[in-house]
Amino acid sequence: MKLLRGESAQFLKDRGIVATIGNFDGVHLGHQELLRTLKERAEQFNLPMAVILFEPQPREYFNKTSSCARLSSLREKLDNLKNCAVDVVYCLRFNRKIAEMSASTFAHDFLFTKLNVKLLLVGEDFRFGKNREGDTLLLRAVAQEYNAQVEIFENFNIHGERISSTSIRNALSVGDLTQAALGMGRPYHICGRVIHGNKRGREWGIPTANLALNRSEVALRGVFVVQVVLSSGAKLFGVANIGRRPTIDGNKLILEVHLFDFADNIYGEFIQVIFLHKIRDEVKFSSLETLIAQIHQDIQVAKEFVTNLTISQCGGSNG
Repeated sequence: MKLLRGESAQFLKDRGIVATIGNFDGVHLGHQELLRTLKERAEQFNLPMAVILFEPQPREYFNKTSSCARLSSLREKLDNLKNCAVDVVYCLRFNRKIAEMSASTFAHDFLFTKLNVKLLLVGEDFRFGKNREGDTLLLRAVAQEYNAQVEIFENFNIHGERISSTSIRNALSVGDLTQAALGMGRPYHICGRVIHGNKRGREWGIPTANLALNRSEVALRGVFVVQVVLSSGAKLFGVANIGRRPTIDGNKLILEVHLFDFADNIYGEFIQVIFLHKIRDEVKFSSLETLIAQIHQDIQVAKEFVTNLTISQCGGSNG
């Protein structure tokens, strides 16, 4: 999969593309079904299959004063798109110029001229351009001028419920990992590089791997049972806290993971943290002693969950 930015669009213009455009936050089941449809159309046209993204996401650009919780970082998004057999991702910087561009200009100059889109597949509620003035009717009218096509992908539903990034974000916000996984087609996870922390966990006999989140907000908070995938591919269980640690400092958003029976140095490694079960919300304790006691209790709860999970996966015990 090629990642293109800026003027590298010439690579696309020379041949033409079959494309879609959107945030693709989380690359959930609805996105995946859209991409399967797009792949079929790309093969029929014998053209590359392209996804057009904005960075930052438009809602992040327009809501600078309030944090927007992402389901996935750009790196996670690109990994998921690669798994969906996308040929090209064109990442367009969303700035003032783009924000103030009319829908007609964006369609004429960018989509059908600069990128040479031959077929564009978008959701039925897709809006674009300054003040979100553009819709599918405008897209189809402009596409005709370039002998291009615009197709509409209907909303993707499971059990009558529309799958969307917003619905998954809402599920995560209340700790409903099962509902979130149902919409995403996989358990929710966060990837990040292990960084040096303040070493307090090690002083308490509970060492943690701290992850750089590179985002100002996350879709879920609290204490969770997790499975961690190391860069080597090794999979380990643990307990994680994601939040601002109100008992200690309460400022910086951080994800810290205590891995069971593990003492290796993994600083600098890029790891994946898969969220399996929520234990509790993050709260402010009256003292460090109370916090430490609660962490030990969380670890015990997490280990019991893992034991039951392992038994369940093995089909039950023989006892």
